Amino acid sequence: MPKILDNINHKLLDDLRVSMATALRADFCVGYFNLRGWKLIDDLTDQWSGEGDARTRLLVGMQDLPEGELRSSLSLLERPDGLDNKEAKRLRRRVAESFRQQLMLGAPSNSDAAGLRRLSRQLKEGKVQVKLFLGFLLHAKLYLLHRADHAAPRVAYVGSSNLTFAGLKRQGELNVDVVDSDATQKLAQWFEDRWTDRWAIDITLELAQIIDESWAGEQGHQPHDIYLKMAYHLSREARAGVGEFRIPQDLQKILFPYQTAAVQIAAHHLNKRGGVMLGDVVGLGKTLMATALVRVMQEAAPIRTLIICPVNLVPMWEDYVHRHALLAKVLPISRVTKGLPDEKHYQLVLIDESHNLRNREGKRYRAIQEYVAFHESKVILLSATPYNKSYEDLGAQLRLFVPEDADLGIRPEELIRETGEADFRAKYQAPVRSIAAFEKSPHADDWRDLMRLYLVRRTRSFVQANYAEEDPTDGRRYLTFSDGQRAYFPVRRPRTVTFAVDESDPADVYARLYAPDVVDTVGQLALPRYGLGNFIADKARREAKGAEKELLDNLGRAGKRLIGFSRTNLFKRLESGGATFVQSLERHVLRNYIFLHALEDGKPLPIGPQNAELLDERDDDEGTLFSTDGEATTPAEPTADTDEALNALDLTEAAYRARAAQVYGVYETAFKKRFRWIRAELFTGKLATALRQDARALLDILTAAGEWKPEHDPKLNALHTLLTQTHPNEKVLVFTQFADTVEYLVRELRKRGVTHIEGAVGSSKDPTELAWRFSPGSNNKTYVPDQELRVLIATDVLSEGQNLQDAHVIVNFDVCD
Repeated sequence: MPKILDNINHKLLDDLRVSMATALRADFCVGYFNLRGWKLIDDLTDQWSGEGDARTRLLVGMQDLPEGELRSSLSLLERPDGLDNKEAKRLRRRVAESFRQQLMLGAPSNSDAAGLRRLSRQLKEGKVQVKLFLGFLLHAKLYLLHRADHAAPRVAYVGSSNLTFAGLKRQGELNVDVVDSDATQKLAQWFEDRWTDRWAIDITLELAQIIDESWAGEQGHQPHDIYLKMAYHLSREARAGVGEFRIPQDLQKILFPYQTAAVQIAAHHLNKRGGVMLGDVVGLGKTLMATALVRVMQEAAPIRTLIICPVNLVPMWEDYVHRHALLAKVLPISRVTKGLPDEKHYQLVLIDESHNLRNREGKRYRAIQEYVAFHESKVILLSATPYNKSYEDLGAQLRLFVPEDADLGIRPEELIRETGEADFRAKYQAPVRSIAAFEKSPHADDWRDLMRLYLVRRTRSFVQANYAEEDPTDGRRYLTFSDGQRAYFPVRRPRTVTFAVDESDPADVYARLYAPDVVDTVGQLALPRYGLGNFIADKARREAKGAEKELLDNLGRAGKRLIGFSRTNLFKRLESGGATFVQSLERHVLRNYIFLHALEDGKPLPIGPQNAELLDERDDDEGTLFSTDGEATTPAEPTADTDEALNALDLTEAAYRARAAQVYGVYETAFKKRFRWIRAELFTGKLATALRQDARALLDILTAAGEWKPEHDPKLNALHTLLTQTHPNEKVLVFTQFADTVEYLVRELRKRGVTHIEGAVGSSKDPTELAWRFSPGSNNKTYVPDQELRVLIATDVLSEGQNLQDAHVIVNFDVCD
């Protein structure tokens, strides 16, 4: 009677090892062979010499192939003419690759490494010979042992077990032993017929090579080898894009090589994932690269493009559309809420300055997101600053075209490692391979993995290191235009421009502002408008419902972070310039009295967003109005609290209270929709007390500082001297964090007769256009260069873009001392 080996009561491995111990050789036929599983019997194989028939012959079916490829192979096998040599070689390589993939699964161990090395040695010594059977789908499981026994010359095992850990040891299999001489002779002949078949392909040495080249190999790997392997795989998509897409000939003539590579890589991402972000730093020509990308997609298929951009960039984009034959329409972002729902179908949507779409609750954001989803449009995002203050900025931009539950193919591994996968699922209720999962991660490595799929971003140093040439005469690096002209990368040598501060002089404005009592006063401000959540009444917090409850919850989250930022920002504005600091204090006082006016009259408070959007240091939150959807707006009509009106006020509480009442009247009428409003009775009386104390403390500073007179500003005087005496003929770039400083410097320098000067504020002008105008010779813009522009004063949106070839001097006005 046959013995039943089901790995429950009797394990196949145990019986097989007993039979192998007395056998002369073995013939195995399995549908699936696990390389790591060989170590269960490799010691018994070692007893055979490998000479003649004294070995293990292993015949493997095609079960390793993926389903689609297996189905295709089977269809070939069923044809009358069957396989040919070319197809057999392809299948051989494919199955060999599947063995290589085996070794990449699971965590390596010393035991596995030792077992795989023994298998490699046995393969090379001839003790194990492996063939791949391609004649037909072979799913049989046969273990046949040949013995020196006249009564029972062979023992066979037939059943369901593959040569794997599970097949030999774990439950759920069913096998029987066969010892009958006639039956085993027929099984031996069956095996021999398969082994000598034309389509039984020997892969012995290939398997040995696969093992030797893997982590289990004897030779080991140097760190440089590992680095090259990682670089090869990480650059796979970049290499695919470069080889797959071709740039139109007219654009090939004007693109630099680094721009060409970026367009090809971006085209691959766009074609594969439906969206891409071009995020090169300022000055590397993203606009031209985006234009080339649109042309690449346009020539691959008859598509039309919708270009959404800030209103000040509309003329530039319309010029590009005409000049480079784009099938495109330009739409200012200010019109998307009303105009986008009625737009016709555009297969491609290009969004310039996409970092402005960080607020997922904004009306503009929702309009664009809904349009992209409805029309299934591909999306190109352009931004030199895709990441501002939180990783959610990146997630929000990707969500314009990536559905929340879409399978990204990768997970936030750092976060999952930190929390555990089960706890992650329970806590966040989000698919682990979705963008929603990544938005829960605070880890930079997780976001790098995600953005690698969508972002093309190079720094200036990367371009210099990989694409620029070196001038042997002076070592400077340069790029070459199509006409042979060289564009040199500047070498900046920082120098400090000093100005005197006389602490003993009571008339010295900076001495008064830098006084310890001023610093202490700013450091002790409560800044309650930035921490409204600290003043919510307990009853209001308990009873609030719906939208009001959500608003109170948002106020509670802001708290210390915004308070700390506001205080730091005041100090930074003092560092930027006395005029800017005074201006900020005046605005701050007025806003406090606007809140006090509302609280004392029982009227609702006008508030803006209490989140990371306020942490953009380039903007002055005190002078900005916010729309109801949380997006920054610049009203066509002048704001109620203009600087001219503030400067005319007496530095008294009564004057500011009167002005606050007027401003509040404008807010609740003409500007009502530009704020969110919250009931005054939701807050405790401590809010009014804190507002009043801060306002009075700041009024004391303003009173002590006195009227600001630009002619007595030593910092401005030092800059004027630098422009008119130290560098009277060179081009000068002055940059600062604050738009107020730009406006102050331009206004006052023009009064002093400095000509050919222009200011660039990132929110109102295109800084890349101004940078190009400042540096004639670039082929990345189509505007007529302004050769006369000599002094450019800009917000720090240009501080990254210090590649202005003709800027002989660059001044960071904020840190002059």
